[in-house]
Amino acid sequence: MKTAQDAKAMAKSIRQSLAEKQISVSHSEALEIVARQFGHDNWNIMSAGLDKETAGGAEPIAFTQPVPIVRIFDEARAMEFYRDFLGFVVDWQHRFHPGAPLYCQVSLGGMRLHLSEHSGDASPGCTSVVYMKGVEAWQKSLVAKNYKYNRPGLERQDWGLECEVIDPFGNRIRFMEQGGA
Repeated sequence: MKTAQDAKAMAKSIRQSLAEKQISVSHSEALEIVARQFGHDNWNIMSAGLDKETAGGAEPIAFTQPVPIVRIFDEARAMEFYRDFLGFVVDWQHRFHPGAPLYCQVSLGGMRLHLSEHSGDASPGCTSVVYMKGVEAWQKSLVAKNYKYNRPGLERQDWGLECEVIDPFGNRIRFMEQGGA
């Protein structure tokens, strides 16, 4: 529930559904029902809280998944590593003109990375941390590919299991499973 208007629409829907069953409730009674459904003592308390969240019409602040920008120097080597070895899919590519540096997005499951040949976008040698489930199976699947430039190990850390890969440009991705087996 984001706004008081959402709650009022819900109350209207409740009134209509009850009216179809020949049960009549006032709009204010329906608002009280909505407030109780969301754990509030009454409509006034609930609406005051909703108004604070959206003061001035602004939406509440929410963050989504970050997308690291990873510096690359050679498109063919980057695709060999990210697409062919790790299994990423190329979602889109952009160049300002033919022959210009590549900027693209690759994804795997819920993870996204931006790969950039642009010198100002990122520094080579960065480290990204990716939390995941099944890191041991992931590591075994990577080793089974016999990629000649990277055979990642599996390390038990205080926080769980970790599998680190290093791309051809010195960038590291640490796949971590908290409390992993």
